Amino acid sequence: MDKVLYLAMSGARENMLSQQAHANNLANANTTGFKSDLAQARAMQVFGDGHASRVYAQTERPATNLAGGTLIETGRKLDLAVAGDGWLTVIRPDGTEAYTRGGELQVDATNQLVTGSGLPVMGNGGIPIILPPYENLDIATDGTITVRPLGDNANQLVLVDQIKLVNPDRGALFKDRDGLMVTEGNQVLEPDANVRVRSGYIESSNVNAVNELTSIISASRQFEMQVRMMKTAQENSEAAAAILRLS
Repeated sequence: MDKVLYLAMSGARENMLSQQAHANNLANANTTGFKSDLAQARAMQVFGDGHASRVYAQTERPATNLAGGTLIETGRKLDLAVAGDGWLTVIRPDGTEAYTRGGELQVDATNQLVTGSGLPVMGNGGIPIILPPYENLDIATDGTITVRPLGDNANQLVLVDQIKLVNPDRGALFKDRDGLMVTEGNQVLEPDANVRVRSGYIESSNVNAVNELTSIISASRQFEMQVRMMKTAQENSEAAAAILRLS
């Protein structure tokens, strides 16, 4: 079978992977704190017997666009946005820590401070943050949580905990399958006192819907071209077989 069939097949495969990445980005255009994924492939020359004349498409390691989104004011005190660089630390179901910019925080039935997806928010002590019953709550720019306990006077404030905020090098983070950012080998990061947050705000996703839509259209056209190449290879093979039969 003509080798062009395998070349076209590798290109079509990469186009499909690109389509998945761009479609996922577009689906999360309104997800708080979502960071868009980048799809990239490169041409890899095949070496072996004969001339190195064949070039296959190969996916490079997926990357994530870590640029910040727009801060949207909500006025809700449990909404939290990171101002500038930095991440909120959460605890995954397996007990490891991960990092997110999705700051739509809530208080669950056990009085734990959790994200919108139900993951506990980690304090600087490395444990989940548990809030006492309160009448008022404030989150300072350094992540310190202060509450006025239920039934206490206005001047009786209690310091509950401080949200663990980290700011690693961007190259040290990558997106895991659950959509959270993690480090290689799930290494634990130290808190960064320079990270600042803003209560009453959320961060929009950094997805550019127009770019994603045009990328989907472009990948779709490239996929169709690769399919046509495979069909042409099949027709060439059938024509060659017919000539051999005549001889």
